[in-house]
Amino acid sequence: MKIYIAADHRGVELKEEIKSFLNELGHTVIDMGAKKSDVPCDYPPLAYKVAVSVAKQRSSRGILLCMSGVGICIAANKVPGAYAALCYNMEVAKLSRQHNNANILVLGAKFVSRKEIQEIIRVWLEEKFEGGRHARRIRKIKEIEKKFMNLNPKSETRNPK
Repeated sequence: MKIYIAADHRGVELKEEIKSFLNELGHTVIDMGAKKSDVPCDYPPLAYKVAVSVAKQRSSRGILLCMSGVGICIAANKVPGAYAALCYNMEVAKLSRQHNNANILVLGAKFVSRKEIQEIIRVWLEEKFEGGRHARRIRKIKEIEKKFMNLNPKSETRNPK
């Protein structure tokens, strides 16, 4: 699977660990920044790059990191077709896929246990969307997106492929 990954300066070290793990699992990892933990950077452009890439390539996924995970998650969810979920344990990661069909995993570098990080990622990558009543809810989310996309006809992700 192709996985786009990015982190602000507070998540760079964990991002590097995650990249190694993903490579061991045989995934294609595309690092979209940042590169240095000692150079402060803003997370919104990083979230945007990953979210647009994932929204355009439906079979891909994304992983984003910042200190808490909150800001980068908010930024990613502004992109239509990007469904970012802030996950802090395996159960939330599993449910984000089963119920919400999340295509971007967001991790708070300060708050995710290093012991559990690999299992959180593994569960999130392997879990399938259940559909059923959850599909109805996802359709309603997409209806909201369409309303706002129609307000902004120049949106880059208007028709993600």
